[in-house]
Amino acid sequence: MLGAVFHKFHLVDRSPWPLLAAISAGIITLGGVLYMHFFRSGFFFLSTGIISLILVLSVWWRDVIREATYQGHHTAQVQRGLRIGVVLFIVSEVLFFLAFFWAFFHSSLSPTVEIGSTWPPVGILAFSPFEVPLLNTIILLSSGATITLAHYFLLLNNRSLALMSFAGTVGLAILFTMLQAFEYFEAPFSISEGIYGSTFFMATGFHGFHVIIGTIFITVSLFRFLFHHFTPAYHFGFEAAAWYWHFVDVVWLFLYICVYFWGNFI
Repeated sequence: MLGAVFHKFHLVDRSPWPLLAAISAGIITLGGVLYMHFFRSGFFFLSTGIISLILVLSVWWRDVIREATYQGHHTAQVQRGLRIGVVLFIVSEVLFFLAFFWAFFHSSLSPTVEIGSTWPPVGILAFSPFEVPLLNTIILLSSGATITLAHYFLLLNNRSLALMSFAGTVGLAILFTMLQAFEYFEAPFSISEGIYGSTFFMATGFHGFHVIIGTIFITVSLFRFLFHHFTPAYHFGFEAAAWYWHFVDVVWLFLYICVYFWGNFI
């Protein structure tokens, strides 16, 4: 074509999804504020914003999958940029959890007189690190092994073993979430019980939220694998999910060692 410029980068088409996603996020913010201040319309706005955001993200990611899988827009240079983007995103998540660990160590290494000058504070019955937390550690580390096996079998183009590894990872992730929910249900303290409750539930709760996001990420990759979107040569979508899941594994190791184990025996 006369005057056409050929290059290895992908210039995305005009899309309404970023604007609609921003509007949905704004509705969620408005609804959240109204709901927490007990306005009648708060729950309506909050639920409407969440549903609309899920729908917008679904069609937005659908377009990205089409660009990558069927239209061939994700060249080697584009993939390099995407990899850098995922790495920077994970780095930002590391800094996010660093804030919670900072709060935990700030309070546990120098407990104030208001909490009894001891850690865990007086009146707090902490979880035993050798029960559900240890079981969850084994489960999450096992899921890290199964997703690594899924990547390995995908590279070998062994679809049956890769599918089993995919399914095993999703199953272990769901089991981890169920056990953490059980742990929260049986917790002898709440998030409102001082610095211990707030740091514990904020750190482990946000990790649990990341586990749920990672489970969705891997489940989507599983369905894409079933639809033959991935090949041994191109499977960046799955690689991003695997990197994210290994990040979740590492954060949990620090949580288990610092919050559950070390935090109980200071």
